Amino acid sequence: MGKVESNLGFRLMALTYKFRDFLRPRHHILQELGLKPGDHVLDYGCGPGSYILPLAELVGKEGRVYALDLHPLAIQRVREISARKQLPNVRPVLSNCKTGLPDEGIDAVLLYDVLHDLDNPDEVLEELHRVLKPRGILSVSDHHMKGEAIEAKVTKRGLFSLSKKGERTYNFLKMV
Repeated sequence: MGKVESNLGFRLMALTYKFRDFLRPRHHILQELGLKPGDHVLDYGCGPGSYILPLAELVGKEGRVYALDLHPLAIQRVREISARKQLPNVRPVLSNCKTGLPDEGIDAVLLYDVLHDLDNPDEVLEELHRVLKPRGILSVSDHHMKGEAIEAKVTKRGLFSLSKKGERTYNFLKMV
């Protein structure tokens, strides 16, 4: 990912996301992904945890949500949400790239508003490819990039192919 932003910058971002999430609930965006109970999902670049609660609800008690970010305040926020909402199926991961997850154990990865900011997009995409199950889904949304640029960046190395373009997301399948 990119550089760790200041604590003040992170707090301002978290505040604007609360407003954004009120106007456009994250649950609506996640509907484009088609998650089901028991799925294991990685929110790569989770930020202040906007997707954590709806993800945990969608995958249920048998599922698992991994929330990865490079900012310690993001991980702290995920822990607070998990504790307050009693979400035992949420696991925070502090990292700049490597997930620490086993090979082919994840059903879907969210890469939302992160792709434009990655210092090492090829390395990150390789890591996401590694942790995704065969035919797993990489869901990408980035309002800083045009759709063609998203598709080109994700598919250029042959790790993923576009499977579905939703209203707000691009879903890619892991190529085996």
